[in-house]
Amino acid sequence: MLLNKIEKITKKIPDPIDENHSIAMRIMCPEYSLEVQDVKTFPITTEHPVYILFWNMEREGRLYATIKPSLTPFSFCSVFTDGEKTQLHTHDYIELAYVVKGEFRQRILGKDVRFQQGDLCLIDKSCLHQDYLFCQKSCVLFIGMDHAILEEGMVEKLGEPKIVKFLHDALMKQKDVQQFIHFKPKRDHDPRAEQLIEQLITELEANDIGTKYTCKGLLLRLLHLISTEYEFSLTDQQKKKMRWLIYEDIGDYIRTHYREITIRDLVDRFHFNEDYFNRVLKERSGKTYSEYVQDIRLAKAMELLTDTKMTVEQVAVSVGYQNKGYFYKIFTAKYHMTPAQARNKSRNR
Repeated sequence: MLLNKIEKITKKIPDPIDENHSIAMRIMCPEYSLEVQDVKTFPITTEHPVYILFWNMEREGRLYATIKPSLTPFSFCSVFTDGEKTQLHTHDYIELAYVVKGEFRQRILGKDVRFQQGDLCLIDKSCLHQDYLFCQKSCVLFIGMDHAILEEGMVEKLGEPKIVKFLHDALMKQKDVQQFIHFKPKRDHDPRAEQLIEQLITELEANDIGTKYTCKGLLLRLLHLISTEYEFSLTDQQKKKMRWLIYEDIGDYIRTHYREITIRDLVDRFHFNEDYFNRVLKERSGKTYSEYVQDIRLAKAMELLTDTKMTVEQVAVSVGYQNKGYFYKIFTAKYHMTPAQARNKSRNR
């Protein structure tokens, strides 16, 4: 069980460090100024592009923590007051937080965000935030990922356009934009995320010649899992950008599969409900899904009538209409001429 593993990792390591140790402020820096914004760098204890910071909070106000991998295994314990915050900070890497037990709260971009057990939060490099510490049993993992591990073609392999483009454009290319994504599991209990994280911890503890590559594969699986099996929450700015990215993906997909496409195909491909596609298309193009597909089909029909010798019946079938009468009706309504008239007009130019 992941929680038991973390209890052992954070509390039973034989080399404890105190709050004056150089790494202590890296693990948990209490708020000391309302004006200062710290920038957390990748831990000096590891050269790997992935690390995990373990936070194990107890009801009596004690935080047990450690970092994996590290040159020397260690444990850290700090006393905190209920509701205490860490110093406002950003990272120079991408962070994925996972709530193993209890609740966890962060103040992100000036707004309190509450995470429940099983939730994840992906934070980009420039996103200002603070962590709350409460006197309750909770356990949180912070997975730090150097951007290089995601820039090596890894993100594109996720295969989910709504997350692929967001990660690639918002989390890596647009480093001046402060953004985060809150993921929530669709099911009450989904053990797969914890299983992948446990494997990731095991690899970081081994810290051998293959660790970097194995961790990369496990992160790919974890990101794919949360991009397909989790709900996610975005800021208004992110939602606007996301709708535009999804609209482009939907349009590309429809233009490629316009002959036989159904709205169910979009649901299976992009993992949104049918109403969502109508809303996105209406917002961006002014058309419903049916109107959007019909416009693409009729534009292709006009092209075939103009540039080929196919019969009208062949053109209708080619663009996805088996009913010749219906094709005539909608073609004439759009272009104010019959298909035959459109062909004759193009020939007489």
